[in-house]
Amino acid sequence: MAATTEKTKKAKAPAKPKATTGTTQTTKAKTLTVAEKVTATTPTHQEIALLALHYWTERGHQHGQAEQDWFRAERELMKMAS
Repeated sequence: MAATTEKTKKAKAPAKPKATTGTTQTTKAKTLTVAEKVTATTPTHQEIALLALHYWTERGHQHGQAEQDWFRAERELMKMAS
């Protein structure tokens, strides 16, 4: 007579309960790489342009100080990011 092997299935573990609304989950803080830190603290071209436009509008649309507005906007955004 030949030996027969029977496979038995393991019972699955019970499902974890889903979080309900109103509960908070704690998450680990992500450790940023150097490149991510630089990106996070460097304002985008569009952000600088919008703030520089705001400064230009504040000055009554006077010409001749576009670079100063740009550098001021860049400095302010860098300060806010750090």
